[in-house]
Amino acid sequence: MPKQTIAASINSGESRSTIEEQCILTYGNDTIYYDVIRKTKPTDNAKQTARKVIIKVHPDQRVVATVPHDASDDAIQNAMHKRARWIWQSIDEFAKQKDTVLPKRYVSGETQFYLGKRYVLKIHIDADQVPNVKLNRGKLNVTLKHEISKDNDDRVVEIKPLIDRWYQQKAKTIFHERLAELLPKTTWVKGIPSFRTMPMKKQWGSCSAKGNLMLNPHLVKAQKECIDYVILHELCHIAEHNHSERFWRLLTQVMPNWKEVKAKLDDMAEMYLNE
Repeated sequence: MPKQTIAASINSGESRSTIEEQCILTYGNDTIYYDVIRKTKPTDNAKQTARKVIIKVHPDQRVVATVPHDASDDAIQNAMHKRARWIWQSIDEFAKQKDTVLPKRYVSGETQFYLGKRYVLKIHIDADQVPNVKLNRGKLNVTLKHEISKDNDDRVVEIKPLIDRWYQQKAKTIFHERLAELLPKTTWVKGIPSFRTMPMKKQWGSCSAKGNLMLNPHLVKAQKECIDYVILHELCHIAEHNHSERFWRLLTQVMPNWKEVKAKLDDMAEMYLNE
């Protein structure tokens, strides 16, 4: 198993791990490079974590194997070979996704997201119908009163606002539902916080000093657990306005798996925010 030592570290939030090796996995005619992150040796008082190799393929097609501090080369190599087909397929899928993350043209056949699922955009022309957007049978159907030229600017001007309004309406409904569902967990929140939606390029949400929430309507494209993570994150800021140790303890208390959920949201952020 070829190796290369790398001087780099990753802060996991609770412990530090070091990328010690870069290795090579051969699958068919393809060569796959992957990083090995060895967990730090647990202290006597620390709870022993499951002794297994955890493999993750990132959207940038980077492959990382997180392993126990004393995992042998053979054990790592065997684990990688067992998952080789899945690793190759994941890399291939992310490569295809990367190719498709281009500015939207708002034409039939494009992909739109809603609550973590992919829907095919379908443009309909019906002079008797008021322009509208409806979700039905795996398609996001947009009905217009007249044909639009193939010029992309015209499509953006006429179709994008319809879809944006549809997402705004859905976002407000879903966010209200999730907020009501999550509030019993956040015992420090008094009353029902107000919120409004605002499209943002780099943030999913924010919380003002007065406890008012701002949520990105693009978030409604993500799975409900990702929506819950963002709402709980902002509700935790009502008790703790910065990202202190107390803040992360509070978030872990109300969502123990928040790191995993955040990783899912981060992995799809480029797709969800694409317009």
